[in-house]
Amino acid sequence: GGHGKRLIVQIDLDPWGGQTMTTSKSNTVSLSAKEWVSGDRDLMKSLMKEALQEVLEAEMTEFLGAAPSERSETRSGYRAGYYHRGLVTRIGKLELRVPRDRSGEFSTALFERYARSEKALVAALAEMYVQGVSTRKVKAITEELCGHSFSASAISAINKSLDEALERFASRQLEEAYPYVILDARYEKVREDGVIRSMAVQIAIGINWEGQRQVLAVEAANRESQSSWKDFLLRLKERGLTGVEFVVSDDHAGLKKAISEVLCEAAWQRCYVHFLRNALDYLPRKADDDCLQELRWIYDRRDLQEANRDLAAWITKWQGKYPKLVDWVESNIGETLSFYRLPRAHHKHLKSTNMLERLNEEIKRRTRVVRIFPNTESCLRLTRALCVETHETWLEDNRYLNMALLAEQKKEHLRLAA
Repeated sequence: GGHGKRLIVQIDLDPWGGQTMTTSKSNTVSLSAKEWVSGDRDLMKSLMKEALQEVLEAEMTEFLGAAPSERSETRSGYRAGYYHRGLVTRIGKLELRVPRDRSGEFSTALFERYARSEKALVAALAEMYVQGVSTRKVKAITEELCGHSFSASAISAINKSLDEALERFASRQLEEAYPYVILDARYEKVREDGVIRSMAVQIAIGINWEGQRQVLAVEAANRESQSSWKDFLLRLKERGLTGVEFVVSDDHAGLKKAISEVLCEAAWQRCYVHFLRNALDYLPRKADDDCLQELRWIYDRRDLQEANRDLAAWITKWQGKYPKLVDWVESNIGETLSFYRLPRAHHKHLKSTNMLERLNEEIKRRTRVVRIFPNTESCLRLTRALCVETHETWLEDNRYLNMALLAEQKKEHLRLAA
């Protein structure tokens, strides 16, 4: 459009593609198409600063239980001015006014969270630049972020503080039970000894008895194999992983065997989404769409009895037209129906690895800025930093699942068995 076109500008707290933090106030800015396409740096800095300032004010209001000048019986304290603090972002350094309270107890997590994953990204880009495997674009990004070029010693200093914090997270003791565990791996391109290869990043998510999601582990492996997954799970147990009753993963042979060896007490759920993708291998290209759609519906039934009834009808209907598919489904679908043993309200969350897949998508959106990591350590550093960010957000969220339903179900099973 031409001049006078009005756009609602959404400020992204995480310029690398993560979740946005919304504020109560929308910023409506009049921009011409030319200004919008080229990007008005000063305008974006101003808008981002305003949005972050609102976040800080909202945090203080929540902390005190009252807005500025608001009379409230539930107020827990009073404001006491501001202090200034800078925040380095992709569009330059922002000077923010951080609220103070009279008791000096207020603190904000905004700077720490923002800086940790951004530092990891800057470090990865800077390493590429110093090692001479980068482009002019990398140099421009790193200088824009920090205002100067990088030396090897500067990168080393950045990484040292990051690695210490991330190692504490990665090696922390797990001091509670996690009845539900979801496992998956994603791949990143890494340059090692001048050769570019794919590296597996193994991730475990747990759900505790409070119904909270937590990132339990993030590790790097040369490839997914039974031994790499077994080592991964054994390290989790060494750190205190206990009480696992249900594990969700895809059908990777090495992972499946490792689960049966290390978490033998748990039921295993094969991700039904991966299963339906695998089913395509047994269908001709121009297959009837209704066939897989009807198979998909089986996973929405209320209980295993209903699912088995629908499965029998599906087999009868499609046996003649797609015998290879039907034979394969009959042999393997049982592994994808384990979730029916859980409370019904938990089915949609634990019949697939989708929850972890969504985390992987967020990681992918942000690691693709680097494209090829200069080394394994750099890749693991950024991935862990992003996972810690998600982990902390989850801890502050409302519970993900009502685990009282599982506890009640277990009591009922014990009563019937007695």
